[in-house]
Amino acid sequence: MKRFIPFMKSDPVVSVVRLQGTIAAGTRGTLSDASLRGMLEKAFRKGKPAAVALEINSPGGSPAQSSLIGARIRRLAEEHEVPVYAFVEDVAASGGYWIASAADEIFADQSSILGSIGVISASFGAHVFLQRQGIERRVYTAGKSKSMLDPFKPETEEDVARLNKLLGQLHDTFINQVKTSRGDKLADDPDLFTGEVWIGQHAVDVGLADAVGHLVPVMKERFGDKVQFRRYEQRRPFFARFGAQLTQDALVALEERAEFARYGL
Repeated sequence: MKRFIPFMKSDPVVSVVRLQGTIAAGTRGTLSDASLRGMLEKAFRKGKPAAVALEINSPGGSPAQSSLIGARIRRLAEEHEVPVYAFVEDVAASGGYWIASAADEIFADQSSILGSIGVISASFGAHVFLQRQGIERRVYTAGKSKSMLDPFKPETEEDVARLNKLLGQLHDTFINQVKTSRGDKLADDPDLFTGEVWIGQHAVDVGLADAVGHLVPVMKERFGDKVQFRRYEQRRPFFARFGAQLTQDALVALEERAEFARYGL
């Protein structure tokens, strides 16, 4: 018969949160602040974890959603006084790295891709096609800036200048986030904030990661061999996979595949 020992210390628990996919609001991406809210709050609160480990595999996406997710992680970490460790798998680029930078320490595999600290805007121009088809584009606005960069109208220097200004502001916000979170760990490298990427140990050398390491051995080194892992990842309701949702999922999968392909993955 086992005896109850009231003050016996239990094994430490690390909450493992998987963050896989592109970042966008609503159903356009796999990761968003709204979709992760409940999972993140549970990971920090349930069972008084010794730490939260983030498994990150994301090529990026929405700057706003990346900022919101990163801010939520930092806020929960400070509220519950729980350290956060990020472990990069294939890639933590652009918004994926923004989220990783919310951790106290970042670890990567020797083949992980990190960085891409920049902002991109991609579109298309179809005005020539419309002209060839004899189609006239008609747009009416109240406010001269409402139709900026309309893909069915010729591009103007004024519109491009305004877009570059917006992209520059977002880029500055991204840079400030990385500088604030990584601080003196960052190397004095002129390419650090140009959108360049680094792999494995090279990312460590420029200060984007703290070390090459994997989740289980690093957490055992920090918290002992008896550390327990409690895993959290997003799950979609079974019936949400049918009908229009199936089509939407297919489109999201194509967009996500294209984002990963930018890094050769």
